[in-house]
Amino acid sequence: MAESGEGLGTVPEHERILQEIESTDTACVGPTLRSVYDDQPNAHKKFMEKLDACIRNHDKEIEKMCNFHHQGFVDAITELLKVRTDAEKLKVQVTDTNRRFQDAGKEVIVQTEDIIRCRIQQRNITTVVEKLQLCLPVLEMYSKLKEQMSTKRYYSALKTMEQLENVYFPRVSQYRFCQLMIENLPKLREDIKEISMSDLKDFLESIRKHSDKIGETAMKQAQQQKTFSVALQKQNNVKFGKKMYINDRIPEERNEIVLKYTFEEEDENEEEGDEETFENYYRKQRKKQARLVLQPQSNMGYGFPVNRLFDLLFEIRDQYNETLLKKWAGVFRDIFEEDNYSPIPVINEEEYKIVISKFPFQDPDLEKQSFPKKFPMSQSVPHIYIQVKEFIYASLKFSESLHRSSTEIDDMLRKSTNLLLTRTLNSCLLNLIRKPHIGLTELVQIIINTTHLEQACKYLEDFITNITNISQETVHTTRLYGLSTFKDARHAAEGEIYTKLNQKLDAFVQLADYDWTMSEPDGRASGYLMDLINFLRSIFQVFTHLPGKVAQTACMSACQHLSTSLMQMLLDSELKQISMGAIQQFNLDVIQCELFASSEPVPGFQGDTLQLAFIDLRQLLDLFMVWDWSTYLADYGQPASKYLRVNPNTALTLLEKMKDTSKKNNIFAQFRKNDRDKQKLIETVMKQLRSLVNGMSHHT
Repeated sequence: MAESGEGLGTVPEHERILQEIESTDTACVGPTLRSVYDDQPNAHKKFMEKLDACIRNHDKEIEKMCNFHHQGFVDAITELLKVRTDAEKLKVQVTDTNRRFQDAGKEVIVQTEDIIRCRIQQRNITTVVEKLQLCLPVLEMYSKLKEQMSTKRYYSALKTMEQLENVYFPRVSQYRFCQLMIENLPKLREDIKEISMSDLKDFLESIRKHSDKIGETAMKQAQQQKTFSVALQKQNNVKFGKKMYINDRIPEERNEIVLKYTFEEEDENEEEGDEETFENYYRKQRKKQARLVLQPQSNMGYGFPVNRLFDLLFEIRDQYNETLLKKWAGVFRDIFEEDNYSPIPVINEEEYKIVISKFPFQDPDLEKQSFPKKFPMSQSVPHIYIQVKEFIYASLKFSESLHRSSTEIDDMLRKSTNLLLTRTLNSCLLNLIRKPHIGLTELVQIIINTTHLEQACKYLEDFITNITNISQETVHTTRLYGLSTFKDARHAAEGEIYTKLNQKLDAFVQLADYDWTMSEPDGRASGYLMDLINFLRSIFQVFTHLPGKVAQTACMSACQHLSTSLMQMLLDSELKQISMGAIQQFNLDVIQCELFASSEPVPGFQGDTLQLAFIDLRQLLDLFMVWDWSTYLADYGQPASKYLRVNPNTALTLLEKMKDTSKKNNIFAQFRKNDRDKQKLIETVMKQLRSLVNGMSHHT
């Protein structure tokens, strides 16, 4: 009974533990389970039975719950299966709708992009219109300025410039065209200044031309005042006043014009800020004119003839110029004697600036080169340029004392300078070119020097213009004849180059020492010819500084002269015998000449143009070395003949020299020994050649 009582006591405890396990968080289950093991020994077994019963009870409840909800679950699955089919259809429809929507949206996107682009363009156009509206007044004012400059309204142009600088340019200063306009304004101001000064000079010169009339009027009035008596002046005071008004009318009108012109100039000059310069110049010139009126020139009258005096002055001027020309001829000769005819070397920037300060030389390529470097011309070029300017100064000193106009002085200076260039300097250059000690290198440098002197003539014209203030654009302005002067000197130097080059070739050819009776060639070209070719190569390297045509002509002339000299050597009347071995040796030399011609010693030749200089020798030697007489005689006179350039007389002359060779080295000795029929053939060839020569003479 007691055990059953204990068992009944533990059942509520086990139920409590189970409830606590079901309702408590799993983290707190440990202490609860420990209480099971702390009770009676059999309590664990009973607890397990109670736990199993509880589990079975819960399983039953779960099964009931599942049975209750099973049909609903099946119905839900069935519904889901139906929905899946509809969902797939819906997916297809959504996809198709999305595709059609995307296709329709593409057109909208394109149109939208076009709208955006148009909106941007519209905004840009609006901005441009606004900016143009801001720039248009500036452009209109600048156009107005140009129009005022073209119509010579310089005072208005200066006012317009002031408005542009103070009002309009600040509005558009950020634009490039505005910066260009701003940079151009100082140049326009300088142009106005120069034009104003030129007009002032022309005006003063016109007054100077009429100074004799002004002086004449003043002298007449002074004479009238002396002859009138005091009493007559008192009686006819009114008349005299009227008369004086009439007599003074011309000067007063002139003064009125002077004042009007002076005020206009003053306004312009004040705008330019150079009023002091113009005022000083005007006062200086007016003082000179006043002296001319008070101390008139000899051509103003006094009742004496002055034509002979002026003729004498002009004759003295011509003699003075002749004296100057003789003096400068000596100066030029000294310059040429001291020249080393080598390009001017400079080792630093200071030396470079010294040279260009003496001579106007411009070459961007030379400026980019590093030091040390060389100018193309020799030292005589800047010296000659300086001396020409000194001559102009010397000629000017005498011309100024003649009291002639600026235009006449300008004409005198240009004519004197032309005489210096065309007669004195040209004569010195020609004499220099013809001197025996002037070699090929010096002649090349002289040609280069004349080219640079010719280019400097325009600077000499500017130099004269700056002295006389007479523009070169004036119709009657004399031009400097530098082009013709230096062109003649260059042509003379080129001709001398051709002559001296041929003379040098003749000196080499004279060193030839052929053994005309040799039986076999040496196997190499002759020494004199190799020296000659090396000389030509070195000299044509110097010719690279010459104009292309000059170098090509010199090269062609040298090759033709060498070919002619070699041909004359073969045909020399003093040469009686030539062996086949000598012909072969001679052929080796000609081959070297042809190789030299084909190596293009001077650029610019087309194809084998230079090799054609040796074509006569080549065909003649081929004819004898191949012994192709049948072809020569058969094709003679035909345009396509292989030996078209071989003259029958030349072939006959050389064949006779070979026939008379001694038996030791003569090919005909073998013919006579081995086959006399071949000797007869040679005789036949010579006979046919003679007939061709006779036929040519009869035809001639």
